[in-house]
Amino acid sequence: MEKILPVKLFAAVLFREPVALDSCCEALARAFGRVDYQSPASPFNVTDYYEKEMGTPLSRTLISFENHVQPSALPDIKLKSVAIEESLCRGGKRTVNIDTGYLDFDKVVLASTKKGPYKICMEKGIWADMTLHYEKGTFLPFAWTFADFRDGRYNPYLLRIRELYKKGCHQDLQA
Repeated sequence: MEKILPVKLFAAVLFREPVALDSCCEALARAFGRVDYQSPASPFNVTDYYEKEMGTPLSRTLISFENHVQPSALPDIKLKSVAIEESLCRGGKRTVNIDTGYLDFDKVVLASTKKGPYKICMEKGIWADMTLHYEKGTFLPFAWTFADFRDGRYNPYLLRIRELYKKGCHQDLQA
């Protein structure tokens, strides 16, 4: 049986107010360890789904963590991120939306609390959604990939996170 390599944990955080993002980043670091990368904020303009709850304009940033995790930890990680979202609510409305996931050498996987035709049930009501695959130096989408991940706007950031992952894996193998 092949050894399962740890993966690179990251969070895609949707926010409107910088102060909410700051509080979210602090909570994520407490939950998952030291942050080793945070992307610039990108406009989130592919759907108005979150605007009624969170307001407008919305942005998204990607945050990765120094410590690698086992892929099987994804359900517990998603549940922790949901708890962080709830802890930062104001007036019953979210101030951040946290999509936790991981990447490895081949793919980007996001965790979801929603079932779907291309999602795989893990446990605890959490589904794994293979969102992108890595091929020929870039990340490529699937037909079901969310529009903001599909259009490539996050690819430079994901490639940077992948480089950090490769460096961390190399150090893991030498230890």
